[in-house]
Amino acid sequence: MSLLAETLASIPPLDHNAAAVVSTRLDSLTKPRGSLGYLEEIARRYAAVRGDPQAKLGERAILVFVADHGITEHGVAAYPKQVTVEMLRNLARGGAAISVLARRFGLKLWLVDVGVEKDTREENLPGVIYRRLGPGTRNFAREPAMTPEQARAALEVGIELAREAALQGATLLGIGEMGIGNSTTAAAVLAATTGLDPQMLAGHGAGIDEPGRQRKVATVNGALKLHRGSLGDAQAILAAVGGFEIGAMAGACLGAAAARVPVVVDGFIATAAAALAEKLYPGLRSRMFFAHRSADGGHGLALQRLDAGRPILELGMRLGEGTGAALAMTVIDAALTLLNEMATFSGASVSEKITDR
Repeated sequence: MSLLAETLASIPPLDHNAAAVVSTRLDSLTKPRGSLGYLEEIARRYAAVRGDPQAKLGERAILVFVADHGITEHGVAAYPKQVTVEMLRNLARGGAAISVLARRFGLKLWLVDVGVEKDTREENLPGVIYRRLGPGTRNFAREPAMTPEQARAALEVGIELAREAALQGATLLGIGEMGIGNSTTAAAVLAATTGLDPQMLAGHGAGIDEPGRQRKVATVNGALKLHRGSLGDAQAILAAVGGFEIGAMAGACLGAAAARVPVVVDGFIATAAAALAEKLYPGLRSRMFFAHRSADGGHGLALQRLDAGRPILELGMRLGEGTGAALAMTVIDAALTLLNEMATFSGASVSEKITDR
């Protein structure tokens, strides 16, 4: 049995009893019932995924997968392709936004090269994990982005790293990415998985102008037509129009679910990975928190189509890198801290609400 098949078979059910215990404790705390709003739902969902009625928070980690994309040959990106490797160096040296947030919030940051065009192993970049599947994907407007074997390998890289993070004590895992051209790839993946029109999905990415956005739309439409006979399941979609980092993020969602670790999904591109994971294991979205509603493209429409529920934040962000996930993880931390550290009515000798007469 492959690692992918084994992982899909080992995802446990949600623990509704743990969620019920959390609900009872929330109602006993020194506050009006339900007054913490969505924070209370976050605590219940976390407990259900973890199978932990105490909803204790351990280590928090963010996996950032980095890869290049052949589709940049079509002029769909605002930045040149070499920015991917330049940003990998920046991430490793601590200068990227997610690097700053990880330091500030005490998150363990895993940087993973799954397919940057330039191999930097000889540069000894600090903290970079090399799980390269190739020097970037091929141009999916002309041919499949990757082989079926590479698609499964991308998923299994994510599974393995999510498992490793869980073994090292992570009880909450964020996913993020970096890769020039990957908003076009994400639009193609989301169009193939959700059926949404690329015109509604493709956005301005990292700052491409409107003519550039229309090139993205035309490129995605053309690719979907080219590969229409090869878009039947999640692995086939990933192979046809996906990216190595998107596949790895999808695998991380699966691996984390099997380890009873909730996943915090970043923005538009990470949501494409979540859509693939959901297609591989229907119902997996209940084990994910969607960090924010990105300002890029049709992210809100994609969240609705995935029945993803309420995103934790809405800040007009469109950076990627896992930055939205990092910020949302602080909200989850707050929800669990309130659950576990607030006094109860009986413990604090505070009178409860007067019952109806």
